[in-house]
Order: sequence, then structure tokens, then C-alpha cells
Amino acid sequence: MSKILTAYFSASGVTKTAAIKLANAAGTDIFEIEPMEHYTADDLDWTNKKSRSSLEMNNPSFRPAIAYGLAKPEDYDTLLIGFPVWWYSAPTIINTFLENTDLAGKKIALFCTSGGTGIEGCEMKLKKTYGNKFNWKKGKRFTGRESTAELAEWVKSL
Repeated sequence: MSKILTAYFSASGVTKTAAIKLANAAGTDIFEIEPMEHYTADDLDWTNKKSRSSLEMNNPSFRPAIAYGLAKPEDYDTLLIGFPVWWYSAPTIINTFLENTDLAGKKIALFCTSGGTGIEGCEMKLKKTYGNKFNWKKGKRFTGRESTAELAEWVKSL
């Protein structure tokens, strides 16, 4: 039986809530991709072109530091990686995690939280960046209305 990890980045708590619900529904371990420097409300102000999140997302090579890495990635066969959608993309801290964690050949399924933007653009950009390094599975956008059964079924389908 494969071992699954739900790893997530959450700046405001919305994605954390979704990740906990997903991990509980599917019986996975959970890991927070925590930034070295937490984001404030001012950092997340997308209307301010000089806010931290705006500056990060306007520089595709930017990699925010992570507070600590995943201790034993070799323990997992599948990773469910979650994040809020920023500027129709995964936040650059997801790239930091993917580049600094040995996940080569593992199944990766992305999930996002968003009021309206789908996961497809995020998946496309990450697949373009990382190609066949991972065994990509179909991701999912969470609205917060998913039932426990729906979440468990998505994970089983991977």
C-alpha cells in the first residue's frame, strides 16, 4: 500500500483548512510548507504592486525560503500539494519546495483553493517547469464545499 502525504502552503488559513480536511478524509500524513518569514496582510495585498507577494509573483525565479524541509520524503509514494492561487499560478514557495525536496519519480497531485480560478493553469506552468521529473496526476480546485467522501474518492482515483 502506498503512503500519501498532504503538503500545503497557506498564507491566510484557507488552504490549511482544506488540507486538514483532505488529510483527514483520505487518511494521509500532513506537512505544512511554512515560509521562513510569514506573510502579513500587507504582504498579501495584490492591489499594491510593491507588496511582497506582488514582487515575488512578478519574478518567476524568486524562491522564498522555507522554515524547514520535509524530513523523510522517501517515506512517501504520493504527494498531494496544496496552495492558494496567486496571479493564476502556484505561489513561488511551491517551486522552493519542489526544488529542495527529493521527489523525483513520485506521484504528484496538486490542489488549490480559489474563489474562481481553476487548477489547470497552475498545473500547466509547473509541468512546463519540471517536466517528467514527477509523475503528475490530475489536480483539483477546492471550493470548501467538498464532502469527505468526495475528497477521499479524488485521492483514491490517483
